[in-house]
Amino acid sequence: MKNKNNQVNTSQAFKEAFIKLNPSYMIKNPVMFTVELGTLIMLVVTVVSLVSQNDFLGNFGYNLTITLLLFLTVLLGNFAEAIAEARGKAQADTLRKTRQDTPARLLTNGKEEVVSSASLKKGDLFVCEANDIIPADGEIVEGLASIDESAITGESAPVIREAGSDQNTVIGGTRVLSDRIVISVSSNPGESFLDKMIALVEGANRQKTPNEIALTILLAAFTLVFLIVTVTLKPFADFLNVSLSLAALVSLFVCLIPTTIGGLLSAIGIAGMDRALKANIIAKSGKAVETAGDIDVLLLDKTGTITIGNRKATAFINAPEVPMEDLVKASVLGSLADTTPEGKSVVELARKKENATYEAPRSSRFIDFSAETRMSGIDLPDGTRIRKGAWDTIKKWSVKSSTSDLDFLENEVTKIAEKGGTPLAVSVNEHAIGVIQLEDIIKPGIQQRFARLRKMGVKTVMVTGDNPLTAKFIAELAGVDDFIAEAKPEDKMNYIKNEQKEGKLVAMMGDGTNDAPALAQADVGVAMNSGTQAAKEAANMVDLDSDPTKLLEVVEIGKQLLITRGNITTFSIANDVAKYFAIVPALFAASIPGLAALDLMGLSSPESAILSAVIFNALIIPALIPLALKGSKYRPIGASALLSRNLLIYGLGGVILPFIGIKAIDLVVSLFI
Repeated sequence: MKNKNNQVNTSQAFKEAFIKLNPSYMIKNPVMFTVELGTLIMLVVTVVSLVSQNDFLGNFGYNLTITLLLFLTVLLGNFAEAIAEARGKAQADTLRKTRQDTPARLLTNGKEEVVSSASLKKGDLFVCEANDIIPADGEIVEGLASIDESAITGESAPVIREAGSDQNTVIGGTRVLSDRIVISVSSNPGESFLDKMIALVEGANRQKTPNEIALTILLAAFTLVFLIVTVTLKPFADFLNVSLSLAALVSLFVCLIPTTIGGLLSAIGIAGMDRALKANIIAKSGKAVETAGDIDVLLLDKTGTITIGNRKATAFINAPEVPMEDLVKASVLGSLADTTPEGKSVVELARKKENATYEAPRSSRFIDFSAETRMSGIDLPDGTRIRKGAWDTIKKWSVKSSTSDLDFLENEVTKIAEKGGTPLAVSVNEHAIGVIQLEDIIKPGIQQRFARLRKMGVKTVMVTGDNPLTAKFIAELAGVDDFIAEAKPEDKMNYIKNEQKEGKLVAMMGDGTNDAPALAQADVGVAMNSGTQAAKEAANMVDLDSDPTKLLEVVEIGKQLLITRGNITTFSIANDVAKYFAIVPALFAASIPGLAALDLMGLSSPESAILSAVIFNALIIPALIPLALKGSKYRPIGASALLSRNLLIYGLGGVILPFIGIKAIDLVVSLFI
């Protein structure tokens, strides 16, 4: 059982198992459907034989034995697949829950009434104060406030929204950080931002990978070929006066079609999920892990994925003739009551770089941040007033500053902004004394990881809502190959669709609600555990460490799964061909003496040959499960070398093993038939 955000729902697993009965599932899985159909026919044959009390359909015990063995084959393959692939299909449920369960303080004739956000309609007025979740999209008609939009946009920096300005719109699901505002609902039910996200998520459709398509075609082709071969054997046997019952034909067909790979694909997927879990990644399906081994493009959301997520203070820049110690002291005192990550980082920077620690004197009065003033600070008992905030606000407040100081600091503010940072100005007694540089911190070691991904042929693309200048700076710092600036949710999704149209497999890593549509559309969607629940629901993997470079491990695990599946597929095909040349000569050797030369094993009888093949078929799947679970070791060798190795080991082994196994079983079976 995983943690509550990522646990696999057991009841859902059983629901997924029942989906196997759906006709559309059977059509998508021709091999397993054919085996299931064959088993059903065998069961009918056995029941009819029992009811009729005669032997026209063959010996009852013989039929029953074969039926049970076929059932075992299907059970091993199908039940494992049902449990391995069991996962919730309601990717938009969390978004709907966010929309419906948020309480709203409806304002009617000056009186407040708490209602459900689902009951709000266009034109309704509601009130929000500090720490309230905004229940619906709207426009501020009274007041101004600082809004945390990170749950929707993924950007950690709060924004100011004010009535009567161009920045007066708010999004449902965001949080008010300060002040009190009155909002008018601006959208009808079904037209909100969250509704659009739901529509995009539900419209997302993960494509089948080239490997998956190739394997499906291969298995379907072999199934069709052996079906034709089996069907034509009956008139051929009648022509030669060879007794060949319906039970024998169905048994022969099930032995010949590629049931081995069909049964072991689930074990391979389970093994991949287990390896991913050891890397602290919860994979919702084995297919997702396997697909990761073939990805061409990786999209990464900037905030919380490439960067830590919260801006941190990285430098103090003092005005001319202002001692650095004075700036550091004022910055720390003005940040002691600031509980935001930015405020805490100012105190931490002073301690680390300047070895400075300060405490506010008693009777000091702390000034909380206000969206109206856009400043915070402290008033000391001696009358000193310290303020820190946005540059344009501090510049207006610092009326006693000289023009040269203001020009110097404004130049520094511009430099910080051009580098993608955020300037935070500091003023004492209406004199601007310096600037604190806040930056998005790149996660440690990420440049080296991106370089390794580049060597593996994976193109990395950073996606951000920042302006192009800031996006370019951070992209170069992180070492990604490309970036998408000022990206909206539909922009991310369209980029992925365009890459997929060109035949590329795309992985997406993100953490915000606005990333959910892209995560749902991507072939591999990896959500950060530190992200929103909507992102986790839309993705098919969740990284518990919230480390975007973890995709390296996922890619390597995926490649290991692809190699393992290739090995077992090679073995399975060689195994089926060998069984054909082992069984068919034994069936007709007596009637066609020329076939005796091909009857290399000299099986005792046609009945013994078929039953021995069925027993071998039922035993080979569980015998190969350890290999499927362990997997083949991933080595960065060329495709031709890998193909030669597979053909030599698994191709040759797949040809030889059935001859040995069927002969050994025949020696035992012949004692009872």
